[in-house]
Amino acid sequence: MPVHLVLAFAIVSEVVATMALKPAAGFTKPGPSLVVLVGYGLAFFFLSQVLDRLPIGIVYAVWAGGGIVLTALAAWVIFGQRPDAAGFVGIGLIIAGVLVLNLVSKTNVH
Repeated sequence: MPVHLVLAFAIVSEVVATMALKPAAGFTKPGPSLVVLVGYGLAFFFLSQVLDRLPIGIVYAVWAGGGIVLTALAAWVIFGQRPDAAGFVGIGLIIAGVLVLNLVSKTNVH
């Protein structure tokens, strides 16, 4: 499986788990709590699968940045938590940073 697809699975798993934290209500709701545990477990499993093919610093930056951006967008859609103008600027900077790491930086070669 292509390494970036596995990293995408790690990001999506982490976002799903994070979005389930609020409905889990401090781990008092079994269904959402299970989603949190399984989601984070899958996220770290997929994350570990790419570390033999890409540098850990780049992997973590892309994983964290992608997770932040997707979580912010999901929180907007699901919970109505719309970012303000500064929030959108910050999200744009995170996206720009991930693009620079992947498209311009030479550190993305293992």
